[in-house]
Amino acid sequence: MARSSIIDDVFSGLQSALAPAGPNASGIAELSWIMFAAAAVIFVVVMVFLAAAILLPPGRRGWLSGQGVVIAGGIVFPVVVLTALLVYGLALARTLVREDTPDTLRIHVIGEQFWWRVRYEREGEGDEIVTANEIHVPTGRPIRFLLTTRDVIHSFWIPSLAGKLDMIPGQTNGLTLAVERPGVYRGQCAEFCGGAHALMAFDVVAHAPADFAAWREAQLRRAVEPATPLLARGRELFLAAGCGACHAVRGTPATGSIGPDLTHVGSRRSIAAGSFPNNQGTLAGWIADSQHLKPSNRMPSFPVFSGEDLRAVAAYLESLK
Repeated sequence: MARSSIIDDVFSGLQSALAPAGPNASGIAELSWIMFAAAAVIFVVVMVFLAAAILLPPGRRGWLSGQGVVIAGGIVFPVVVLTALLVYGLALARTLVREDTPDTLRIHVIGEQFWWRVRYEREGEGDEIVTANEIHVPTGRPIRFLLTTRDVIHSFWIPSLAGKLDMIPGQTNGLTLAVERPGVYRGQCAEFCGGAHALMAFDVVAHAPADFAAWREAQLRRAVEPATPLLARGRELFLAAGCGACHAVRGTPATGSIGPDLTHVGSRRSIAAGSFPNNQGTLAGWIADSQHLKPSNRMPSFPVFSGEDLRAVAAYLESLK
């Protein structure tokens, strides 16, 4: 993602800890502002003493080196202030730890180089939903993220919703949060994980409960059948090229699990873990030369398609809403 785009995301609130949209992020922001304010007060006090030491005549500086000033400023003051901040921080941290309830939505997120595998646990009689790089959640409901990784250490961070939590191989860490209002919130891997680390983002799309139920119902369906000869040709080429060895498209012979599930890839906001907008052109570019667009990612480039065939494959993938 371009540097200017990242800056825009921060100041627009799309990816900013200063624009909290949930109780976890609000608590962290509150603690941060209190600590900034305390640091500012301490800075002003120190500057006053420094100015006095520099500007006062030598005969009037004696009190600055007195035993009482040293004990008060060097021992009592920092102990009292730091203890107060510590107690407040620990008390606030306890409020951020939430217990699961029967209404908690459980979502497994697996970090991979350099994308996110997302799996929703079954609810009732429904099947499991598997998607990638985009997490849809309802507002006003506890959400439990179960975080792990298949390769190196990653770090799961949604600045507007919660603090960072590491994803460690062989271990599952839990993060429970809630989202207060609908919107799109950008997340990012916050732990260096290899060459394409900076291009490992994701979107959290928060819906009103009814809209989330509609999204979930749509995700449970199999891939749509091609509606035109061009799309049918694209599916044929997709399967013939062996794409199904790495990717799954439910309702077709493609059942791979190495790469992202593409059953509804056309409905996602972006491709390549938030690196590019999702449209036919970027899909075609990604298929033809993914290593140029996102070096170090695990998908090889496929420069074997003719222009017409590449357009057909990209059109087919775009149609998978």
